[in-house]
Amino acid sequence: MSEPNVPPLPGPRRLSVRHETRYAYDDPVEVAHHSAWLRPRETPWQAVRQWRLEIEPAPDAPVQESRDAFGNWRHGFGHDQVHDHLTVCSSFQVELTTPAMMGPDTDAPSPEWESVVKSLSYRAGQQQPEAAAFVPGTEFAPRHAGLAAFGRDLFVHGRGLAELAWELMLRVHAHMRYQPHSTDVATSAVQALRQRSGVCQDFAHLMIGVLRSHGLAARYVSGYLLTHPPPGQARLVGADASHAWVAVWCPVQGWLALEPTNAMRAGQDHVTLAWGRDYADVAPLRGVIRGGGQAVPQVAVTVAPVDDDSATAGPPQP
Repeated sequence: MSEPNVPPLPGPRRLSVRHETRYAYDDPVEVAHHSAWLRPRETPWQAVRQWRLEIEPAPDAPVQESRDAFGNWRHGFGHDQVHDHLTVCSSFQVELTTPAMMGPDTDAPSPEWESVVKSLSYRAGQQQPEAAAFVPGTEFAPRHAGLAAFGRDLFVHGRGLAELAWELMLRVHAHMRYQPHSTDVATSAVQALRQRSGVCQDFAHLMIGVLRSHGLAARYVSGYLLTHPPPGQARLVGADASHAWVAVWCPVQGWLALEPTNAMRAGQDHVTLAWGRDYADVAPLRGVIRGGGQAVPQVAVTVAPVDDDSATAGPPQP
């Protein structure tokens, strides 16, 4: 089954996003050091406005801002004073235009997948494309015989890469059941394939692992999804969650952004936060603390159209 013709979305879309993480520690925290990947990327299809990072209690020193190896914004902060809670909130607006190179273009020829694999392979004396960094397996999206077997019949000789990637996305979507709390942040693509359930992170890791197992480049994209409440119902503040999808490298069309959780291309409902090899490269917030006991983070994400007077966001969709 090939992708249906999808008319371009009219005009830009403006969205507001608020991502809040709260920790209420069982025991006092004596020392803490954190890194955050919460500032969204500027891209040809996404302009970022009014980004703010609020941290309570305030860090002991100014927040350190830098770029990681993939060009994502990274922020580091710490506390040397004893504290019993932590709240980190990122808020911003984005203007999204139709992402011309974020999905298979049915009007443009796509190179055969074998030729793309060849272009990504190391050859002495020749410079590899930047996308080659996304071919090797990682802990969560490895190159694995079981992952290769899952999609092997799709990788027929001479098949165009865009069509192949679309069909693989549909297969991952059909194979997996969206089931919150059935996995955790340490679940790998191999485990997700075996248990056939998970969340958006697992759908993305599975698709990436299959592509890499056949020698193709694929990256993990973290971000947010604008969801839509049922007709007549108001949007709910803080009910959304962060999201993830896949970008597949194609020398002709660029990075093809596909979302296996909902079996669709990433478009003007998708806000790009960061990208890397897998979730471990772009976890929104992580750190090392001394003390604290057991503390489960409470995360609330709100995504809403800027022209929506309620400024609220709808319930999450698988």
